Amino acid sequence: MALLAEYTVTARPAHRFVEVYDSDAYLDDSAAVEAAREQVVAGNGYHLYLHSLQPDIKVDVTIRIWDGPQTPPAHIEGSTPVTIESTTACLVINELTLGPAGTVDLPRPGVYEGIAWWAGRHATLDYYNHTLRELAEHPDPDALGHAWRNNPTPERYVFELHFAREATPEDDDEA
Repeated sequence: MALLAEYTVTARPAHRFVEVYDSDAYLDDSAAVEAAREQVVAGNGYHLYLHSLQPDIKVDVTIRIWDGPQTPPAHIEGSTPVTIESTTACLVINELTLGPAGTVDLPRPGVYEGIAWWAGRHATLDYYNHTLRELAEHPDPDALGHAWRNNPTPERYVFELHFAREATPEDDDEA
């Protein structure tokens, strides 16, 4: 299978979430957010929510577009099937309180299916908790930012997507 596009951005998981959505999808989905708390990654077709275990250390979000289905690599923490519809062919990676961290252009509008997988969630949480304990014992105003920028085991989320079908046409005449 050929890799058609790849994009990586770092995003702060404010309130422990990062959101990926079609640039035309504006409404949040509280049910999908709650599902992500249990499943790590969940969505409603237009939004995908990533649930981190910590709120401050930036995470890597990678979106890969393939010409066919992929399987998750070995030695990851978990994975789940995902679907996202993009009528604009542009996905936004959003930090909930800070706004967009980046955008990725898809090859064409439509429904993309695949898998999301993640690694480093628990190691990052352990590092986060250890750092907070250390700083409580030995306060240093410059150490926190340095620690957050130098996480030894980065937390990452990867979306392995492929084009599945054309987008669902909107019917403005429906009542």
